[in-house]
Formats: sequence, structure tokens, C-alpha cells
Amino acid sequence: MRSKITVAIFLLLTILIIGVVGFKITMELSWVDALYMTVITITTVGYREVEMPSDTAKLFIIFLILCSVVIVGYAVTVISEYLISRTSIKELREKRKQKNIDHMENHIIVCGYGRNGREAVEKLIDYHREFIIIEKDQQVIDDCNLDEDLFLRGNANEDEVLLKAGIERAATLITALPDDTDNLFTVLSARQLNSELKIISRASEETSYKKLKFAGANNVILPDKIGGEHMASLIVSPDLVEFWDNLSYGGDDGVNLEQVSFEQMFDDDRGCSIIDLNLRQITGCTIIGYKSPEGDYTVNPDPKMMLTKGSKIIVVGNTQQIQNLQKVYRINNEVI
Repeated sequence: MRSKITVAIFLLLTILIIGVVGFKITMELSWVDALYMTVITITTVGYREVEMPSDTAKLFIIFLILCSVVIVGYAVTVISEYLISRTSIKELREKRKQKNIDHMENHIIVCGYGRNGREAVEKLIDYHREFIIIEKDQQVIDDCNLDEDLFLRGNANEDEVLLKAGIERAATLITALPDDTDNLFTVLSARQLNSELKIISRASEETSYKKLKFAGANNVILPDKIGGEHMASLIVSPDLVEFWDNLSYGGDDGVNLEQVSFEQMFDDDRGCSIIDLNLRQITGCTIIGYKSPEGDYTVNPDPKMMLTKGSKIIVVGNTQQIQNLQKVYRINNEVI
């Protein structure tokens, strides 16, 4: 189709140049008058002539009209087909994208594809998690290297856009918009549409932390604060921080930390103590943390601590040990 458009434009320019030069020679007109005569002849508008044409000029005009009718007709047909096809293809693509979103369940919605949103998406890709990105800037979508079908263009503050993204069926929403006010409105809208949704929000100012939590965010991340604390920690205990940074949470390079829920470990509601679980003997992994059903964390839990419904354990191990763990239990890289 693009080659046809190129040919059509080339023919239009050719007939225009032939007309201007022809009128310049046959009727000895100025360049402006020659252009004027060419345009009214090609378009068949029929305004008054600059001066009466000679017989030679009349023959040239007849030739120009016959050629222009064919060329202009061809050009109009090609351009019209292109515009119609572009509109149809775009509509079909949007319908296909929406159909795919409508089939998503327990997926993740990422609002904003800025610096933090991009990092979140890269990690989700490593985890092989299903997600959709809401981004209102078309230029950002065009400049990224991701499939455009992963993006839903719109304002995450609007309920209609969140509903199109499948907010009612989603498991988690990450709002990484640059403005705290936008994040606040997005959290409010999302919490209203899905009371069970896990919401993780970005915040630029510490004063926004409590507001976002009150609005319904489960977790609020302050990137600047985390970055500053991380740099200070590299001064106070550099070896410890570097060791922690080298631990991998997911991706193709192997995993060193993993979580296992009670539901993955047991098929019934009967509890079990950590020592009776015998996880180190079975998989080689070491339990370093416990998350209660209420969301409270315990570091290095007591071996006699009971695992109950809704609880989770956090384990550490080398790549092979974590792979053994994943084979024993139904690990699906849930969010801790």
C-alpha cells in the first residue's frame, strides 16, 4: 500500500510539473499564472483563464485534462483505500487487544510507564507474569521496545480506563505515575472498583504516604527515600548490602529467595510446625522469615512456630536448592 501511495504522489507531482512547464511555453505565462492554470485544469474547477489559449495551448490543455483525470482518479482511490484500511486495522487491533484483556484474570495492572513503571514491567517479564500497562502518552508507547498490545492508552484516573484494563478481575495494581495526586486518585478509583485488589503505589513526597495508605494502598514506595537509605547503608555496612544486592528474586539467572504459602504446602487446613516441615532436609533451603495471616513478619522464626492457613514462609538457598523447592511445592512467584 505504501508503494502505491508513493507512485500516486509521484504521478501527481509529475503532472503538476508538466502542466506548469507546458503553460509556461505554450502561452508564455509567468510561473505563478502557469501554476494557476495547471491547478484549475487538473482539478477541473474551471475558473477564468488568464488569457485566451492558442491552438497549440488548447491541444496541450486537452492532453493535460485527459492525463490528470486518470492520475487524479488513481491517486484519490489509492489514498482513500489507505486511510480506510488504516482506520479499519486500528479498530481491529483495538478490538483484539480489548478481547485479550477481557480474558485476563488475576493479572497485574501497571499505571504509568516512566522510570519506576519500566523497572516494574521488566521484573514482571522476568517473573513471566501477565500484565497490562496503562499509559496516556502515545509518544512513550511508540518509543518503547515492548509490544503495543501490552499497552492500554488512557488516563489511569478514569474509572472507564481501569474497567477496560480488567480492574475487577486483576490481582494487583501498581501505580507508578510521576504525580502523587494522580497516584492518589488512581488508588481511590481502583479500591472502589475492587475491594480485594492489592495496590502498590509510588510516592514522591513523604507527606503523601499516609494519604495513599488511607486511600487504600497496601504498600507505598518512596523511591528517593529508598535510594538514599541504600547509599547510606553502602557506607555503614557495604559488604552486607552488596551481598543482599547480589541475591536474585527471579528471572533467568536463577533465584536465591522464594516464598511458599500455606496453601502450596498443605492440601488441608491442619497446621504444622516449622521443624516438622523439615524443609532443609527435603530441599536444602533455609527458612529466614515468616508472614502471619494478619501480615506481620517474623525474622528467623522459632522452629516451633506453627504454620497456619493464610501464612507464608520466606526461604533462602542457592539456585539448585530453590529449584528443588519449586519442584516440591507449587511455586508461582506470588507477591510477598
